[in-house]
Amino acid sequence: MAKKIVEVAMPQLAESLVSATVDRWLKQPGDRLDMYEPICELITDKVNAELPSTVRGKLVKHLIGAGETVEVGAAICLVEVEAEAEASAEPQGSDSPASSSGEAAASRPAAAVLSAAGFDANAPMRHRYSPAVQRLAAEHGIDLNRVPGTGEGGRITRKDVLEAVASGNAAIGTSPAAPAPAPSSAPVPSAASLAPMDPTIPVRSSGIHLSESPRIPSIEVEGQEVPGRGEYFIDVTPIRNTIATRMRQSVSEIPHGWMMIEVDVTNLVLLRNKLKDEFRKREGINLTYMPFMIKAVVNAIKDYPIMNSVWAVDKIIVKRDINISLSVGTEDSVVTPVIRHADQKNISGLAHEIDDLARRTREKKLKLDDVNGGTFTVNNTGSFGSILTQPIINYPQAAIITFESIVKRPVVINDMIGVRSMVNLCLSLDHRILDGVICGRFLQRVKENLEGYNLETKVY
Repeated sequence: MAKKIVEVAMPQLAESLVSATVDRWLKQPGDRLDMYEPICELITDKVNAELPSTVRGKLVKHLIGAGETVEVGAAICLVEVEAEAEASAEPQGSDSPASSSGEAAASRPAAAVLSAAGFDANAPMRHRYSPAVQRLAAEHGIDLNRVPGTGEGGRITRKDVLEAVASGNAAIGTSPAAPAPAPSSAPVPSAASLAPMDPTIPVRSSGIHLSESPRIPSIEVEGQEVPGRGEYFIDVTPIRNTIATRMRQSVSEIPHGWMMIEVDVTNLVLLRNKLKDEFRKREGINLTYMPFMIKAVVNAIKDYPIMNSVWAVDKIIVKRDINISLSVGTEDSVVTPVIRHADQKNISGLAHEIDDLARRTREKKLKLDDVNGGTFTVNNTGSFGSILTQPIINYPQAAIITFESIVKRPVVINDMIGVRSMVNLCLSLDHRILDGVICGRFLQRVKENLEGYNLETKVY
């Protein structure tokens, strides 16, 4: 069968994504590619991700080298695929009107099928599939070439694929019946050629953030020492460059304010010590202080919703959904996965969300959806022994709060001195949106919520 060379383009993995950096190639020239098989690893502004193949064939050439940044829509490699034979090709030496008439008659049914399908196969965004769309198509044996796209530029969305699955349309995944196939310049893969993905993903059972001693980062030094000078160079990785850009944007655009409050968490410490062993046996995960902290913060945000807002130049946008961004430190970066609808979860549910997100962050298995949509950030800097922090706001949110290390200190209570477990809460705020009065009341409410825990508090 005839061969042809096609380009694999950089897809738009998220709405705000305009470019990505190729970290390393998983396939080399000469390797065979199956549908949706990972070709390379990408570094984006948010997370690392694998780029799946949208064609089946043999990898011919890399157009982008490792470490290079490529714009969305640009070609990154060339793949050799099998080209369909043109069934309507004219026989040699045949110039009769009957032959021409036969060709026209054969092409009419195929054209009618295209028209009936109700979509433009040449729409500019039609063949840019997101990983979620490709995964759904592989799981259900759907031929994306026959799914109408309702997204911008004819792009196929998850909703389009789910509707195709629900409708059970016979044209999806199979070739439409026609007297003769229309001439085609691009191959149309059949449902049988779609390789289903294995939904089971092994996960790590150790190294859970917030329940272990922080690990010392290991930095690989690249380059050479400068002769005669006491210094050396370290190449800036793409993820480090992204962090630098985001932090600079935050401190440049947001006028930061800072406040701190001291909280007596003696009852919380006693409560956790009472529940942690039974919780571990029942749920299989550690019960840390963070779900209690997040629950206290979320309940305070309900009372002061302006804390859950964004500056938009001529207006302030208050978010209805409370999506908590959780700062998780890895060995070479900081990532903020999101606990969605945190106000609808109990302490046990929050504990499971924290455990899952922290583990997948460390194993670099986060998806882009896991880090988008946060409205307020909570950071557990106390896990590193810190007692005072001035955090940088997670742009474009309005505030970030840190939970510092719990320490025992002598405290005056009713003119008597007692040893209590105390913790500092530090809040950085966007002074364009928030002022000292509202933030002081917010911190006071978080303090009341934390000090309100007792031995009778339920986690379910």
